[in-house]
This record gives sequence, C-alpha cells and structure tokens, in this order.
Amino acid sequence: MMWFSRKSAAAPTAGFGVPEWLRANASDATPRSYEAMVREVFEINPVGQRSVRLVSSSVGALPVYSVTKNIAAEKLVMADGVLETIAAGLLLNGNAYVQMIPDDAGQPEELVVLRPDRVTVDFDRRGQPVGFVYRSQNGGASIPLIDALGRRQVAHIRAYNPLDDHYGLGCLGAAIAPAAVHNRAAKWNKSLLDNAARPSGAMIYDPGDGSVLSADQFARLKGELETLFSGAEAAGRPMVLDGGLKWQAMSMTPADMDFVALKEGAARDIALAFGVPPVLVGLPGDATYSNAREAGRALTRQTVLPMARRILGGLEVMLDHWFEADASVGLTVDVDVLSELAEDRVRLWDAVSKADFLTREEKRAMLGYETGTAA
Repeated sequence: MMWFSRKSAAAPTAGFGVPEWLRANASDATPRSYEAMVREVFEINPVGQRSVRLVSSSVGALPVYSVTKNIAAEKLVMADGVLETIAAGLLLNGNAYVQMIPDDAGQPEELVVLRPDRVTVDFDRRGQPVGFVYRSQNGGASIPLIDALGRRQVAHIRAYNPLDDHYGLGCLGAAIAPAAVHNRAAKWNKSLLDNAARPSGAMIYDPGDGSVLSADQFARLKGELETLFSGAEAAGRPMVLDGGLKWQAMSMTPADMDFVALKEGAARDIALAFGVPPVLVGLPGDATYSNAREAGRALTRQTVLPMARRILGGLEVMLDHWFEADASVGLTVDVDVLSELAEDRVRLWDAVSKADFLTREEKRAMLGYETGTAA
C-alpha cells in the first residue's frame, strides 16, 4: 500500500473542490507583462486570435471616404493594413500611434503604424504631451508632436482608461484570466489524449503478507510503466502483472468532468472581452444571438463602427494639419453599403417614406442626403 501512502502525502489540501486539470497548473503565474499577455491571449489562444482578427479585419474592410472629397487623405487612410493594424493595437494595447511620413517635398506620403508597446509619451513640466519616444531593438528615436511647420506628426489614438490620463486601456487585462484557463484546459486535453484518452489508474501492490516494495523495486516498476504503457502509441496495450500487483482504474470525478463547461465559459469570456458575439467564434449554445446574421449585425453596430469612428476621429486631428483646406478632412464610413446593416436601412427607408407629415426635403435629410438635389 506504499503507493497510496505516497500519493496521500503529496496530495494538496488547499485545492479541495478544484478540478485536477486546473489544480495541476495552479502554480503557473498569470502573465502580466504586455508581451507575455499577447502570447497568452493572441498567439496561442484560438479564441483570442480569432476575436482580434475578426474585429480588426472588419474595421480594415470598412468603406471609408472623405465628405470634403479629399482623395489624397482617403488614399492614406485606406492604404493596405493601416486601419486593421490600428484596430488591433487598440484591442490589445489600448493605444495606437500613427506617424505621418512626408515625401521629399514635405507633402504627406505614407501613414506608418508604430508598435504601441515601444512608444512612450514625452511630457513637459506641466504634464502636457510634447512628443513621443520610439524604442526598438536597434535604438530609439524622439518624435516631436509638432514639426517645424506646425504640423502634427503623430496621431495617438487611445481607448478609454479611467486610471490614466495619457495611455489607453486595452482588452488584454480582461481576457488574460479566461485565456489562461482556456489554454490550460487545452493542455490538459492533450495530456489526456496522449494517455489513451482516459484518466490514469493506480498500481496496487498487495502480496497478502503485509510486505512493501523496496526502493529499487518501486523505481523499476515506475520506469517500466512510463516506458511501456504511457503515450498515445501505448494506448490499449495489455499489462501482464504478477507478484501481488493489480491495476485499479480510476474514473474522473464530477469536478474533473466539468472542465468542458469551464473551457466553453472561458472561451465566451475571451470573446466578450473583445466585443465579439460568441457564436461568431464557433461557440454553440449561445442564447443571446439567434443566428450568425444577428450576431454579425451586433458586431458591426456595437464594436466595429464605434472603433472605426474613434480611429477616424484621431486620424482627422493629424491629417487636418497636412492638408490646406477650409474644412476638415471629414473621414467617415459609408454605412449604406454595409451588407450587415441592409435590413436596418430597409426598415428606415420604409418608415421614412410612409411618414406623410414630413416633406420631401425633411425625408432626404433624415436619410443623409443633401436637400434640394436629385437623389
């Protein structure tokens, strides 16, 4: 019975009621550095990566135009990957830094999205931002907020942060705990699969005379078990036991069996942190959204469009310094061509067209058209 005495001595007492798959990883500290959290939530977690890519790619695919017909500004903003990279930075870091790169004639040529974890804000004695410091592996560079011609060089777009005056708050902090649970559940599933997809058991030595295994016998028996009967290749291999040995299979406890529900709950929490309906990341059984179409509409209205308006507003502040015009650049999203909002537009047009108490000009104004011109 030495086997059980060894197991009892090593059994934790503080983990009562905690599933074994989670208790086995309880010593793993939750990562807190930005790089470690990105690896935990985005690099190795499928739900986190899919959520970030879904939102950022949706923002990058939006049809953006300038209401003042500034074609040059439209081309800068709609360049490949600009809006998508900004959106991903806002989701993960809470900050996005976009630098204007001029050509040889001093005219705007390209928007470069800086890696947010390498940028710090430089302040004056009053605490007002005067520039940015970009640090890379090859050194650092100081970028003044305003160039010699009075033009803003960097647009700092940040998510709301109630605890900081100058830096935004990303979604990693809210997603790191459920991502850690989800990743450890996946690791537990793999370990279970490597061991014949079933829980292990106990080798019991009971010769009947009360004797116990010697240290050498115990080490040899343990080594043979690990060598011959562990791993996926040894699944189902029969054992030949003698000398008072017998195998006692062990089943999972209800707490251990609950890891499936815990993993699905963690996946929903990850999607919730990034503002993505769970059904869009392949999680079944969610009662909030009846189908993927409704979920896509909710994603567009509640997450994608608000983020796009924040991004375009921050870019406008910088672009207005680079284009000599009486009016603002006026960047906006053409929501009339979004297929996700087609049903909403049909209902709006139907309601406005049936409003007999409105004039034609008032109806055009409500639908976003200029008054006094043909449709």
